[in-house]
Amino acid sequence: MTAIPYLVELTARISQGLGASAESWRKRQADFIRGQQRSDGGFRGREGEGDLYYTSFALRSLAVLGELDIATTEQVSRFLRDRTSGKAAIVDFFSLIYSVMLLQVATGTDIFASGNADWKKNVAAALEQLRRDDGGYSKTEEGAASSTYHTFLAVVCLELLEQPVLEPQRIVDYLQSQRSPDGGFLEIRVQKRAGTNPTAAAMATLRMLGAVDAALAEDTAEFLSDMQTDEGGLRANTRIPIADLLSTFTGLLTLDKMDALDQIDATAASRYVKSLESEHGGFRGAVWDSVEDVEYTFYGLGARALLAQTRGPRA
Repeated sequence: MTAIPYLVELTARISQGLGASAESWRKRQADFIRGQQRSDGGFRGREGEGDLYYTSFALRSLAVLGELDIATTEQVSRFLRDRTSGKAAIVDFFSLIYSVMLLQVATGTDIFASGNADWKKNVAAALEQLRRDDGGYSKTEEGAASSTYHTFLAVVCLELLEQPVLEPQRIVDYLQSQRSPDGGFLEIRVQKRAGTNPTAAAMATLRMLGAVDAALAEDTAEFLSDMQTDEGGLRANTRIPIADLLSTFTGLLTLDKMDALDQIDATAASRYVKSLESEHGGFRGAVWDSVEDVEYTFYGLGARALLAQTRGPRA
């Protein structure tokens, strides 16, 4: 595993990239995010009550902006405590674990303080129920196929919990089997087309496991640079003609980790990210989208941060 936990390093990287942003801009983004907090203490997506998935993105966004205040954390602590029992999909489970850990680092609040002393080990054991014969992890216990993205989530969860990753070489072998001849990675084995987001998930996992070499990085950087569209953003795969903010962020993050951001037109990418920002705060997902939410706001903040220190467009 890497020396600095993946999510700790990511949070620090984005915070650093946003460091020179105007205080008024940071406040506008933070005010938008706080406006999505519901009476139950959680944060909503585009409608409804608090949701674990969106709460995680809201907390991460406030953290990188330096705006995670006491009033917000006190309310969200109640929301998280109410959701520490029972089963959840791995995405929601990851959101819960990360939110709990983030609050503990930021405020000293330990949601699990009164729980079972072995809860971390119990969580790790539960995650192993998602392990499949090919070495990867599936979305659910009933799922027959491993998923690149859910394998990434499982490894990140284990890292957050400070639990060992069992048989890491099997995970590496599984992810290598997901590689496409064009340099990207598949989400599930039956797919025929590699995508930006599974490629980012695979590379992050391989990096955590110390399994990225120069040749792999070079092939991946070439694949991701080809995902940039005339809009300036990155698209999800070659079948989709337009860019989106999720793919733009994950692609930029992966290129940044390989010191390869100079392989895309950073000026065009910055222009694209800016075009999805609302004057009232928040980001939407793509040019076809009409509503801002906390998930895409995190991607917007992250993309802006990664582009803030680039040297400009490639020749």
